[in-house]
Amino acid sequence: MTHFAIIGHKGRMGQALRQAIEEAGHAICVGVDLGGDPRAVIKSCEVIVDFSAPDGLKANLSAAKTAGIPILIGTTGLEAEHFELIEEAAATVPVLQTGNTSLGVTLLAHLVREAAARLGPEWDIEVLEMHHRGKVDAPSGTAKLLGEAAAAARGIDLTDNMESGRHGHTGERREGTIGFATLRGGTVAGEHSVILAGREERLTLSHVAEDRMIFARGAVRGAEWLIGKPPGRYTMEDVLGL
Repeated sequence: MTHFAIIGHKGRMGQALRQAIEEAGHAICVGVDLGGDPRAVIKSCEVIVDFSAPDGLKANLSAAKTAGIPILIGTTGLEAEHFELIEEAAATVPVLQTGNTSLGVTLLAHLVREAAARLGPEWDIEVLEMHHRGKVDAPSGTAKLLGEAAAAARGIDLTDNMESGRHGHTGERREGTIGFATLRGGTVAGEHSVILAGREERLTLSHVAEDRMIFARGAVRGAEWLIGKPPGRYTMEDVLGL
């Protein structure tokens, strides 16, 4: 039995995590929410799972370093400064950060990387995603993860080759860019498609999330795997051995 600390445990993902942790035969040692100080309460825990908000990441990483335990970060909407904090923490403790903990999405990213590497830049890449009306960041962390997989396969930087929010007279699509389209509405848990469009043919790789429990179960599996690893930066692909 593993003792989990959940940061953001009253949120929708926090509740799903509670269920997934109990399903897997583990226990929750503490739950922390907005305004709480994780450093004061996680000493008896073996791993931290963080699905909270970017603003709390610095304190959450500090808690992991102070306690000397691994942390899995599923929080989305992270900026460059957050990734710098993650790299710094990874020198001290194992850190698994991902835009999506679904095992299916992890495999999808692998397939996107394989396809993008084998098809030339004349194949246009578009990432399409849809989520529920309450999601506050766009494109989603998963969409960025998929875009980064495609960009890495082609040896380019996503930031410099990303097109999103097209509107009006945009001109021709630049070869080699990666486009993003975002849809919001209803109660959609998450739908992602990566379209590779060539001359007279098109390849679409897709994933549909029917319930956020898939993210919770994936996070539990990732956290289980992370325990006992040396300090460093890890991904869900490491968990699946890809």
